[in-house]
Amino acid sequence: MNLFERTGKMALGSRLRLLTAKFTDDASKIYELYGNDFSPKWFPVFFILAQDGEKTITEIAEQISHSQPSVTKIIKEMATSGLVENNLESKDKRRNLVGLTDKGKQLSEQMKDQFSDIDIAVENMINEATHNLWEAIAEWEFLLEQKSLLKRVQDQKKLRESKNVKIVDYEPKYQSAFKALNEEWISNYFEMEAADYKALDNPQEYILDKGGKILVALYNEEPLGVCALIKMDDPYYDFEMSKMAVSPKAQGKNIGWLLGQAIINKAKELGAAKLYLESNTILKPATNLYYKMGYEKIVGRATPYKRCNIQMELNLKNNS
Repeated sequence: MNLFERTGKMALGSRLRLLTAKFTDDASKIYELYGNDFSPKWFPVFFILAQDGEKTITEIAEQISHSQPSVTKIIKEMATSGLVENNLESKDKRRNLVGLTDKGKQLSEQMKDQFSDIDIAVENMINEATHNLWEAIAEWEFLLEQKSLLKRVQDQKKLRESKNVKIVDYEPKYQSAFKALNEEWISNYFEMEAADYKALDNPQEYILDKGGKILVALYNEEPLGVCALIKMDDPYYDFEMSKMAVSPKAQGKNIGWLLGQAIINKAKELGAAKLYLESNTILKPATNLYYKMGYEKIVGRATPYKRCNIQMELNLKNNS
């Protein structure tokens, strides 16, 4: 176990595989102990057929959480040993079933004492242990159903990398990045329009001099994300959140969320009550991000952009 003391919890999967191997090795010897010619990997399929009767391969796969090819392979092995019959015709003649042969049913009866002894032996181990492994496994299975280990690691990676993200106010030296980042995503999905060039070529005149703001996300001091707060001449909205762009190489670093939150906070500092934005539903990650920030869909406003097919607003008085 010295290896796992050195690796720590990152080797959880390897440690579980080693534990599983120990159980499987003992299981083979236990079947031999009771004089049963039986492979431990057959047990889930055998148990379902012994308890529930004939089933299709699809039904077995669903109940034991195996793939259909895996179940098919096990069925073939069990059929070779004479324990199951395959391609049995169902009563409605529309499904092919798998069922235990007489030999399989006899083995099921024969194994009852073995299963009882195993159950008691495992229960004794649970009583000897400080922690109940059986209940812990059930709890971990539930937790992993709620959020996989992959997703948990992705979230941790995003959290760690986001600590290297710094949101700063726009300076003239970031003009080329402001334009390039926006051109990159717009050209990838749509076509650049006159309103784009107006803002991207002249951010000082079109955005900043009119009371707006531009924020830049630096990752390890490199500008990889931008977002603008454009002052609106509108009775309903104070500012439009616009020109948000994040470099593809910065995906997964939480930059979009950090920029969006920084823009919202900047709008609050400026005394804004409502924010407005325009987007396109083809940009699902962006749209989901806006909903997560609290934006709600609205309809009916005029827009200078051909690509706009969704408009949203954020009531800052309800966003604390």
